[in-house]
Parts: sequence; structure tokens; C-alpha cells
Amino acid sequence: MTGNPLDEPLRKLVGDRTAKVLGEHLDLHTTGDLLHHYPRRYAERGELTRLADLPVDEYVTVVAQIAKADKRTYGGGSGVRLEVVVTDGSGSLTLVFFSKAAHAHAHRLLPGRRGMFSGKVSVFNRTRQLAHPDYQLLDADDDGRQAADDFAGRRIPLYPACKQITSWKIAQAVETALNSLEATGWAGVGDPLPAQLRADRGLVGLPEALEKVHRPRTKADEETAKKRLRWDEAFVLQVALARRRAAESALPAVPRRPGGDGLLAAFDAKLPFTLTEGQQAVSAEIFADLATDHPMHRLLQGEVGSGKTLVALRAMLGVVDAGGQAAMLAPTEVLAQQHHRSITEMMGELAESAGMLGGSELGTKVVLLTGSMGTAARRQALLDLVTGEAGIVIGTHALIEDKVKFHDLGLVVVDEQHRFGVEQRDALRAKAPKPPHLLVMTATPIPRTVAMTVFGDLETSVLDQLPAGRSPIATHVVPAAEKPHFLSRAWERVREEVEAGHQAYVVCPRIGDDEEPAQAEGKGAKKTARTAKADKPAEDAERRPPLAVLEVAEQLAAGPLRGLRVEVLHGRLAPDAKDDVMRRFAAAELDVLVATTVIEVGVNVPNATVMVIMDADRFGVSQLHQLRGRVGRGSAAGLCLLVSEAHEASPARGRLDAVAGTLDGFELSEIDLQQRREGDVLGQAQSGSRSSLRMLTVIGDRDIIDEARQEAVAVVGADPELARHPDLRSALESLLDADRERYLDKG
Repeated sequence: MTGNPLDEPLRKLVGDRTAKVLGEHLDLHTTGDLLHHYPRRYAERGELTRLADLPVDEYVTVVAQIAKADKRTYGGGSGVRLEVVVTDGSGSLTLVFFSKAAHAHAHRLLPGRRGMFSGKVSVFNRTRQLAHPDYQLLDADDDGRQAADDFAGRRIPLYPACKQITSWKIAQAVETALNSLEATGWAGVGDPLPAQLRADRGLVGLPEALEKVHRPRTKADEETAKKRLRWDEAFVLQVALARRRAAESALPAVPRRPGGDGLLAAFDAKLPFTLTEGQQAVSAEIFADLATDHPMHRLLQGEVGSGKTLVALRAMLGVVDAGGQAAMLAPTEVLAQQHHRSITEMMGELAESAGMLGGSELGTKVVLLTGSMGTAARRQALLDLVTGEAGIVIGTHALIEDKVKFHDLGLVVVDEQHRFGVEQRDALRAKAPKPPHLLVMTATPIPRTVAMTVFGDLETSVLDQLPAGRSPIATHVVPAAEKPHFLSRAWERVREEVEAGHQAYVVCPRIGDDEEPAQAEGKGAKKTARTAKADKPAEDAERRPPLAVLEVAEQLAAGPLRGLRVEVLHGRLAPDAKDDVMRRFAAAELDVLVATTVIEVGVNVPNATVMVIMDADRFGVSQLHQLRGRVGRGSAAGLCLLVSEAHEASPARGRLDAVAGTLDGFELSEIDLQQRREGDVLGQAQSGSRSSLRMLTVIGDRDIIDEARQEAVAVVGADPELARHPDLRSALESLLDADRERYLDKG
């Protein structure tokens, strides 16, 4: 056999039929893929698993003991049904077989025997059951005691499976692979971890790790294997990121050093407040990067309202001072318009070039470029960019189009990085002869190890102070189903705030017009729109507020908020209409804005003090934190009310209680992450690829990630091309295929 046997196609190992199922349904194509498809848990021999809480309509594998088996006739004796009850002491499960299958299995499924049983859980006569399940008995069967001997002293691996292939069939394929490799002494199987690293960290070799993760005889075997395999994932990923950092650092860039008495100094002199210590420190880091002759790659993250936009604006002004141009890329037109409005307001006369009426001699033109602009305005914006008349442009994806040319693009600021693909970011960066500096902003706080894993090729700056004058936000859960009078009180609070001269937001999961549900906005909105009415308890049908912007706005205007100036905002309004609504709300010409999550980031109305989020349990933890950051932005205290019909003991209610219990976005982001698959964190779910993290968890294994980063930097520093580490280079190529490379590039 030539090459690495882990790269061999599975069909050579298990045959075309099984290989096709593994490939199509579990995305496993090579021997290495199969051996890195780790058990999700292990059952001890004879262990009885908990049956009391089996989820209905899900495909499960259980290890249990047969308590009784009855063969009965039905249909006047014409049909036969075998009912087998298995138990674990905490609950029971019924297995049912009909007709020929009932006769075929009756002599094997006898009381007292144990087995693994796999199928889809359904309910019949209030009893959980598996109809015609697959099974494998674990005790001696008709062929003698061979099965018992095979399992004796070994923990039974239970694999992530699917309807098309059971856990034990995957286990059989794994056994075949392990036996094949052992027969050759694991010849040709390289080890991606350098020998010195393994020795220093007390890690076993890859063959031993794969053997022990699939065939652990003890808990210690399992832990030994998992420790090693977590290191594989962390180290290879960090090597990829370290190589990218090194490559980016080697690129040439134009240093951008602002003068001491230019546009930036004039802007700072205009500010009616002092920068926080955090803003000053982060600005110093950014300006130090901008002064170098290789491109800045920095992630700027922090709490909602911590002043990231101001820090980014100062960086842009510094680049303009140094003779370059800056572009800010925003994910939505509403946010682009909001940024343009707030930046021009902050700059005042400095936002017009020196030749313009009312402009400062130090000023520069700030232009907006979006897809919906009129032809004349768009033509003028493009002209201002190519001539250099505009030092700053703020726009959406329209900035990326081929016809957009810059005079001298020096800095790209990307807002809400997770909403852009690498192709979009690179298309904008390609508009400069030398790579421009890059500043990535995110308003979603990211735990340090997540930033290290996902944005590992970026230096990270964190703003964790709120500017002076920002008020605390009180957050409360409103249990609408249990205590409907609490909801009535919520609308009274809105009226009280409006009567005190303030304004309010009401946020709903979907728009509610006649469009298809798939057009709904926001994270999870497709599911929300489809299931909103189905999920609604029948007894609450009349009392429950509608879930959609248009319906809620109509009900509020005619009911509890009668007489107030209520308006709607959502993504399907025409751009001019959206801008008009936001302008009127910002000018306090409206009292209540009923909106989708289009207001989630960037919208800044200091006079808005209260937010009511309808069906709050349908939003993610971090998204709720983002939304409530729209209030409490002025001198008056903010109030956020999370309206939900989720039961008090439900996980959904637990998430809301967590949001209500802390204003620490980093703490909430960890809670959010723990409830999501690791693949989502790396962006893999969007690409359709398997997650490259199968054993490593970015929260639980933060120490390993930290140590792996240090080791990776040392290896790449000494051997950038990995010439002395061919096995590591091969692992890098297989772990980070083209799709994963692109998603890592998003950082």
C-alpha cells in the first residue's frame, strides 16, 4: 500500500454499498474520516441506559434489558404482533414487530437478555415505542457465547448514526478499519503532532489514540485518547492560523501615519466628551498597526454601546490625514444609512471637503453607497471615490461591485464580520494596489478562546468599558401565558415612558405580510414563521399577542397604545421608506417603533428607553443582548422586557432568565455557545461541510487551545513551509479542505 492508508476510499474497506451510505448520510469518505467519527458516548457491558426521557420523533440507540415479550394476534386472528418491553429501572420502552417479523424475532428477544436497540421513537396509547427496530443482542445468542466474549471487559461505543445506518454497523466498519491497519502495523500512518510536542505534553501516538477512542477498556483509555485527539484538532487549526498570520505579515502595505494637526486632531477637538481609557488604549493599538509597512489585521470587539464606531471613525480619519481613503462595509442598508448619518453628525463641517460651502479646510467628503441609490447620486458617489474627493465611504455590498474604483484605498472597516463571506471582503481589499489595512468590528462579544479559534489570524482588541453617561439596562422576563396581567403592565410601562418624553421599541420575530414565511427576517425566523401558530397553545389563542410586526402594530395602535404615534420598520420596506421611518424616530416624531431585528445593530436613538421583545424565546441569547443594547443609550435608564409563553421550567425560559440576570455580553456569549454546535462556531454549518472540530470544544478546552496556539507559533516560526513536518502538512491539507480554508479566511 502506498501513501497514507487513512486517505484510502472507504469503498475499498467496506464495499460500495456501505461506503455510499456513509458518504451520503454522514459525509464519511475515507478511512481517516471513519476513524475520526468518534463515539458520542460509551455504554458499559450490561449498562442500562435511561429510558424515562427519550425524545419523541428522534432516532435513538439504547442499551436495555428485555423485561417481557408477548406475541398477540389481532384482526380476528389474521395478524400477529410481537410486543417486547425493555427497561432500565427508570422507565420502559416497547418494541413492536408485526406479521413475519413478529415470528422471526420472537425466539431471540427473550426476557432477561440485554441488547442495543435502534429506531425512531413514537408514541402509541401513551407509551413510547420503537416499531421494527434494528437490534443487536449483547449476551450469548444462538451462535454460542462469542458475542459475549467479544464484548467482555470492553466499553461499548455508541456512534452518531442516522436512519440509514445504525451505530453498531458503524462500529463494525470501524472494527474492519482498525483490524486492517493493525495487520500492517499501522504502516504509512503518519503523526501530525511533532514527536517533541508529544513527549513534552505526555500525549500518546495517533495509532494508540485511535485504538483507544474506539476500543476503550477503561475510562482512563477513553480520556487518554480524547486528550490526544483534542490536541490534534487544536494544534492543526492553530498551525493554519499561524501560517496565515505569517503570510499576511509578509505582505507589503502603505504605512498610514496621521499628522499632528490634521483632520483627526480637529475631530478630537470637537468631541464634547473624553474618550474612555479603553477607547484610548485600543486606538493606540490601531494607530501603531497603521504605521507599519504590512497590513493591519485587527478584530475590534466589545459590549453593545462601548463606542466601537467612534474608535473606527478615528482610525478612518487618521488614514485620510495620511492621504488615503477609508471604506466601511455594513451588512444592511439600514445600518449603512445609520452609520452614515451618525458619522456625518459627529464630524459636522468636517464631513464636507474644503471646497464645499460650509466645509472645513481640513474636511473630507463622507459618501454613502448602497444598491438602492438613485442613478445621479450613485454616479456622483462613484466620481467622488475615484477622484479622491471623498475620503470616507460607507456602504453595503454595493461597494464591492467592479465599477467602484478608489483613488487610494488605505483602510477597510468591516462591521458585523459574520455577515460577510471571504469573497466579499477580499473583493473590497483587492481595490487597492497594495493590501489595505483591515479592521473587523463585531458587536457580539466573543469568548477569548472562540476569538482565538475563529479569528485566530487577527489581533484582538476588546472594549469592555461603557462611555460616561450610558445608563444601566434593567431586563425582566414577562411570562405572558402564566401571568397575562404582567403583559398588560408592560404596555402601561411603555405609555409611562412615552408620557415622560421617551420612546420605545417593540420587536417581533417576523414581518407578517402575505409573503412566504421564508422571507421572514432574523436568526431562526424561517422556523419562527412556519411554526409560530403551531407552537401557540390553544388555550392562549385569543389572549396571546400576535407574533408579527404588522399585526402587533395594528393591535397596539388600536388597543393598549391607542393615541401614541406607532410606526413599523422591517426589511421589505422600500429603502427610502426605511430611512424616513428611522429619521422620524430619531427626531422623536414617533413614539413607538414596531420592528423586526433590522434594528439589532447600529441603530442609535438615545431617547429610546424601553424595548419589548415579543416571543423572546425565539431569539438567540446573543441576539437578545444585541437588541436590548438599543435602549439605555442616553442619560435615562433603559428597560428591556422579554415577553414569552415558555414554561417556567423550560430551557427556553432558562435562556431568558440568563439574559435578564446579567449585562455581561461575554458571559452570555459563552451560554449561547454552549447551546450551539461547534460547527456553527467555525462557520461550517453554513458551508455544508462537517465541522473540523469533533472532539475539541472551544469553551471547555480553552487551556488546550491556548497551549496549542503557543506551540503552533513556535513550529511555524521555525519552519514556515512545514518542510520538516510532512505529516503535519498532510493533516493540514486533509483537515482544512478548500471550503474550510475559505471559512477560516473569513477571520
